[in-house]
Amino acid sequence: MKRIALLKNPVQEYAWGSRTFIPELLGEPSPSASPMAELWMGAHPKGVSQVLWDGAWVSLPDLIRQDPENILGTEAAGKFSNQLPFLFKILSAAMPLSVQAHPDLPQARRGFAEENRLRIPLDAQARNYRDGNHKPEILCALTPFEALKGFRKTDEILALFERVQVPSLETPIRLLRKNRTPQGVAGFFSTLLALAAKDRKRAISELIMDAEPMASSDPVFTWVIRLHQWFPDDIGVFAPLLLNLIHLEPTEAIFINSGELHSYLQGAGVELMANSDNVIRAGLTAKHADVPELLRILRFEENQGGIIKPQARNRAEWIYPSPAKEFVL
Repeated sequence: MKRIALLKNPVQEYAWGSRTFIPELLGEPSPSASPMAELWMGAHPKGVSQVLWDGAWVSLPDLIRQDPENILGTEAAGKFSNQLPFLFKILSAAMPLSVQAHPDLPQARRGFAEENRLRIPLDAQARNYRDGNHKPEILCALTPFEALKGFRKTDEILALFERVQVPSLETPIRLLRKNRTPQGVAGFFSTLLALAAKDRKRAISELIMDAEPMASSDPVFTWVIRLHQWFPDDIGVFAPLLLNLIHLEPTEAIFINSGELHSYLQGAGVELMANSDNVIRAGLTAKHADVPELLRILRFEENQGGIIKPQARNRAEWIYPSPAKEFVL
């Protein structure tokens, strides 16, 4: 592509979105009437960009179809079957996104085909797979940004639970002490998600009672209390004890791989991902959460988070290294 073209991009108005960051970025009235959570730039069917081309607005997928090698480049057109392989977003979260994970490519293809076979509409609330692609992603902070990313070391999880008294979880905690492997973490996490409503409320109440005195001095328990204020009956309030709490300053980034449990808590950032909208949720949401499917795709190995710093490619260009094949930020 030998020229720059103007894009007109859709905004996703999810409930967790900020009413100020994206409107101000676009030069629109702020605060906006509705939350403006994500600005999408790409060719995903859920949010297609329009391109000003030869004096007329054309959808980006249509423009690519007209001349894929020129628009995408010969190498990318051949490698990705004449499809734009990535989706670029500006994300702005005023409150936490769901605790979630994304499938790998074989899981996405299987899940998408199965839900199509069952004739589940693409826009149905109960739908997990809205396309047949995986969704590795990188997020680079534009403002101070908080996230939960990947399971903590088992010893860290147990140490945090030792600081709070949750008698309702005495048995699963004891089992986790005996089996500190990823399989032990999987069993503990599965037990949490399977708690009956009465047991879940009791466990959350026990956690909050001991977390409140520590909330002013420990960010883990600060977030436990905040999550409880937004989602009082949701098992996701335990997430800061299980997942690494990550703080990013502007220009710092994190990479989220397939099967990695995570939640973006607060802040604005640039997000770049494979061209997919497949999300399997665990909690912190009123949306559909398919626990059996989530447990099938999750990876329970400990993960230390890993903040990515930009690396200079030349005097005018910096890149954020990641294992993704579809994009480089």
